[in-house]
Amino acid sequence: MHRHFNAHSLRGANSLRILLCGALLATGCAPTQPFYFMEDGDLSHYVDVATSIDYPDVEEPSLDEVTGALAPLTLANTDNYEMWDLTLEEATRITLKNSQVMRQLGGTVQESAPETISRTLINSVAVTTTYDPALVETATGSGFGSPFSGNGVEAALSEFDAQVDGSITWNKGDLPQNRPDAAGIGAVFSPAVFGSETATSTLGVSKTYATGTQFGFRNNTDYNSNNIPSDDDPAAGAFQAFTSAWETNFEAFFSHPILQGQGTQYNRIAGPQSFDQAAANIVNPIDGVMIARIRTDQTLADFEGGVRNLMRDVEQAYWQLYFSYRDLESRKTGRDSALETWKKVHALFVEGARGGSADREAQSRAQYFQFKALVEEGLTNLYRAENRLRYIMGLSMSDGRLIRPADEPTTARVSFDWAAIHGEALVRRVEVRRQKWEIKRRELELIAARNGLLPRLDAFGTYRWRGLGDQLIDNQRTGIPFNRDGSNAFESLTSGDFQEWSLGLQLSVPIGFRQQLSTVRHHQLSLARDRAILRDLELEVSHQLGDALRDLDLNYGLTETNFNRRAAAEREVEAVEAAYLADRVTLDLLLDAQRRRADAETAYYRSLVDYNVAVSDVHFRKGSLLDYNGVFLAEGPWPGKAYFDAMRRARSRDAAMYLDYGYTRPNVISRGPHNQSSAGYQSYQGEVIYEGVPTPATMPGGVPEGTVVPQGDTLPPAPQPLPAPSEGSLTSVGVRDELAQPAVYGQPALAQATE
Repeated sequence: MHRHFNAHSLRGANSLRILLCGALLATGCAPTQPFYFMEDGDLSHYVDVATSIDYPDVEEPSLDEVTGALAPLTLANTDNYEMWDLTLEEATRITLKNSQVMRQLGGTVQESAPETISRTLINSVAVTTTYDPALVETATGSGFGSPFSGNGVEAALSEFDAQVDGSITWNKGDLPQNRPDAAGIGAVFSPAVFGSETATSTLGVSKTYATGTQFGFRNNTDYNSNNIPSDDDPAAGAFQAFTSAWETNFEAFFSHPILQGQGTQYNRIAGPQSFDQAAANIVNPIDGVMIARIRTDQTLADFEGGVRNLMRDVEQAYWQLYFSYRDLESRKTGRDSALETWKKVHALFVEGARGGSADREAQSRAQYFQFKALVEEGLTNLYRAENRLRYIMGLSMSDGRLIRPADEPTTARVSFDWAAIHGEALVRRVEVRRQKWEIKRRELELIAARNGLLPRLDAFGTYRWRGLGDQLIDNQRTGIPFNRDGSNAFESLTSGDFQEWSLGLQLSVPIGFRQQLSTVRHHQLSLARDRAILRDLELEVSHQLGDALRDLDLNYGLTETNFNRRAAAEREVEAVEAAYLADRVTLDLLLDAQRRRADAETAYYRSLVDYNVAVSDVHFRKGSLLDYNGVFLAEGPWPGKAYFDAMRRARSRDAAMYLDYGYTRPNVISRGPHNQSSAGYQSYQGEVIYEGVPTPATMPGGVPEGTVVPQGDTLPPAPQPLPAPSEGSLTSVGVRDELAQPAVYGQPALAQATE
């Protein structure tokens, strides 16, 4: 076989290929916009619409504390305000009144200047409010991203409410038949055009009980009218009794799970599940009444924790403000002392007298301005601390008043028994109680998951009364239940002549139970995880309580030591000043003594405030802070309709028939209401307060030489301006060796100082 190639045709084919490749490269692979008719090219109404930042159309009135806020108090704005002497109890009351949202402070009491307010609401959406328990109680399980997911108690109970269902339809048919239009017996059974009118209605009520059993009662009514001959047309032959007929029936039915889904315990844990859901291998979400109740209890624990944290912040802010006043007063004392020294040296310098050299005048002047700067800083810190207290109390930033603490910190020693408060902390800490609720929830979920390992076997039954007639309801009753001369459906139904019933069993068994076994294993691991978390949480609580007790003793010891340091510094200033006037010491020694006195004054009040905060922190760590502050949680008053509905429901339950479920009654999940008062924890009371001022004669070993013996047991009040603290403001005595027994705060147990 020979093949002949034409060179001319080959060149033509190559040219065509080159042309096609060039056209393809010219167009490229870039997409092109389609062409639209009636396009004017003006897209201004789309420009920057998708990416623009809009403002929501929301108009909400602001708080009066926001709209009525005045300019803040600063170094340049210190006029036109009045003092507001506020007690800690009143601060607590105002805070609780103004705290629909539980505010938080970022910083704690520290040596440095108080921090600014932590913008908790701005930085995080997860805040505690007074609405949270009610939101969880009324949750419906479809939160659409809401943090309050899952059913509330009422929504879970609604699954056992009676349900009324009904429907009604009316149809008209005009159906041509595929047959010749001719006479005969075929035309009688099936006319050339089959005309009909039908109607169907159903109305019933059903209820699921706590055992999983479902009962129901329903009426079904059908109407049928067609053009097939009946007794109404004898000439055409009778093939049905009535041209139009009503058929009605009443049926009572039940369905009861025998294995899977049976019993009050399962249905109250997971909620009811129908046979169709189980047969379709649809896992029943474990979110029944008992799970919803546990979720509510956990929310109440979170709410209690929010209130507890709020009370802690109030007390810390209150004592921080107290310290700011005392710190400012000590700085003012140092400034005034430096000013007097500067004046004296300056007078000697002007006169050219001895002790009035230029270097001494400059040195005393520099110390004065140093203290002046400290006073300005202390005043700003005071305004800042007062603003922090205002914020946590829910007050406006400035309203023409300056808060001044009216209470004095305690100077009596507070002692705790470790074994008692340790056991109390493991019981009363809200975090422990919440985690135990979580464990109880996991235990219940595991019970429900194990129920899924059983086959689904349901018993069902139906009993039905039937009736038929050419009328549905006719006042002219014939007395004959059913005949061709005329009857009504309800008459034949109520005669009781037409009854039927059925009983049966339904079984559904997944081969292998793979999904159910996986579900059980998942809940077993969840339970083990939460138990491990509880053990670790209790370990953390124990460590926190130990740290709190350690800080309590430390701050008490520092308070005692700094009190004696303050008294010694005061005496040092007096002695050095007398020696300076007698020209026995230099000026720098006097200035150093004045600085040490100011530092000792600040350190004393710092340790005193820290000691009072440490006392509250021990109560915080052992879970009794609310009781310590006299705060108890209670449900507020309901609306009037709520009381009416509650009474109606109670009366309906009283009139109902009591069903004793016997052995299917669920196990106990709660130990009863949580006792908020310390009276419920008598075996855990470890707090002992030692008060009173021992006299030197009653102290073991007498008084060491050089020890300052205070006279009195209270600090001076804090008017404006605050007076300098006097001696004897601390109910404590003690100069002690570090290795000796610690001096006891306010009780006669003092150790001798060693040589």
